[in-house]
Amino acid sequence: MARKKDREIPEINASSMADIAFLLLIFFLVTTTMDIDKGIIVTLPPYLPDQEEIEVKLNQRNVLEILVNARDQLLVEGELADVSELKELCMKHVDNNGIDPEFSDSPQDAVVSLQNDKGTSYNRYIEVYNEIRAAYNQLRENRAKQQFGVSYEDLDTARLKEIKRYYPLKLSEADPTDFGNAGGGE
Repeated sequence: MARKKDREIPEINASSMADIAFLLLIFFLVTTTMDIDKGIIVTLPPYLPDQEEIEVKLNQRNVLEILVNARDQLLVEGELADVSELKELCMKHVDNNGIDPEFSDSPQDAVVSLQNDKGTSYNRYIEVYNEIRAAYNQLRENRAKQQFGVSYEDLDTARLKEIKRYYPLKLSEADPTDFGNAGGGE
């Protein structure tokens, strides 16, 4: 009996490997979802080129000043405040109608001024911004139920505009500053 010195090693047929890899690639591309970052939806004022800076004079009682320093401390009208109080303060300021001399003359004149420090955390900024928006949303909801007997979201376009005219969102966001430790030292 003669032995074969050179045994043939069986080969694996790899001709379809490229096809399988291509199909897997397509499968993962089709089934994978990409997270899309969503930002805060804000309507910006129109750009007016070559316009000089216009100084707007406001009655100081119509402006609610909100500052967030680099240590994420919240100051409302120069006083330390908690974020949980901000919604009620904004609502009181906007819907004052000239009753309290510390707050606005009317909802149409009320301005909320938000200023952050360059070191303010993004989470604190969003938290404060959400409370301001929540105040306006609550005021609009209350007005819609009082005036029309339905939720603000269920109003037709004309009534939505009417409510928005009554409670216009006037939010002034100043450029971030370096007021750093405002609101107390360490």
